[in-house]
Amino acid sequence: MHITDHFAANKTTLSFEFFPPKNDEAAEALFGHIQSLEELKPSFVSVTYGAGGGTRERTHNLVVRIKENTELDPVPHLTCVCHSEGDIRGILERYAGANVSNILALGGDPPRDLANYDRKSDAFAHAANLVGFIRKFNDSGVHKDRRGFGIGIAGFPEGHPGTPNRALEMDYFKAKVEAGADYIVTQLFFENRDFYDFRERCELAGIRIPIIAGIMPVTSLGTFKRIPELALGARYPARLIKAIQRAGDDAEAVKRVGIHWATEQCRDLLDNAVRGIHFYTLNHSHATREIYRSLGAKDSVALQR
Repeated sequence: MHITDHFAANKTTLSFEFFPPKNDEAAEALFGHIQSLEELKPSFVSVTYGAGGGTRERTHNLVVRIKENTELDPVPHLTCVCHSEGDIRGILERYAGANVSNILALGGDPPRDLANYDRKSDAFAHAANLVGFIRKFNDSGVHKDRRGFGIGIAGFPEGHPGTPNRALEMDYFKAKVEAGADYIVTQLFFENRDFYDFRERCELAGIRIPIIAGIMPVTSLGTFKRIPELALGARYPARLIKAIQRAGDDAEAVKRVGIHWATEQCRDLLDNAVRGIHFYTLNHSHATREIYRSLGAKDSVALQR
């Protein structure tokens, strides 16, 4: 389903994100988690793409498997790094052939295993260029849907780590929107006021497309330490840090604190007319299920009431 149809059908979209497995055994375990979340009836699920396209085939295989073997609507990520126009066109053709409806277009991070990688060889320097290319692909009529792919972009409520100047950052961000984006998915955040401020700045800049809030619950001390690496610039409110510290080495207590915090974020976002919530699952289903239960909802339909 095209993303605009999802927004038309739902007051608030609810979606989950997964990353492609590293081997066949992990692939089966992940697909089990994905199937267990199917009963929550998310609007869509997204699948990440490794730096430099390192997980290109696994991403594509997982996307097609979700499309063919579940009722879920997969949204693959696509990045600029290490790609020519021919590479991107070929990937888009494969997804169009599989009747995938939407793409999340990202700048992408330089590959860790390629020292001193020169981005000058990439066909697309910025996500805005990639968005524009996908929009032109849509106009070619290759996709079965006359609208082509719905195009998503990333937003950064706490500021893009590569653009310290927040005023300049919004100019760059608006360029991505004007290149042809249909919706925004934000980087994870732990303080809702950062999201509301970002949403208001978008309005002031004349950005009117839907903004989906990215949420990731802390489920362990390892996750707590790792999140700032996964999302550069992400910061923890002092209240959350204190709660995690009180939990100490009690793994279950840390998980309860993290899930409770994320649940309260979601409750507040829903009360303040958020257009969508996107759960960064880290390929597990427990935390997302607990959040739904704590909000008194058996699935995404009930969560919107």
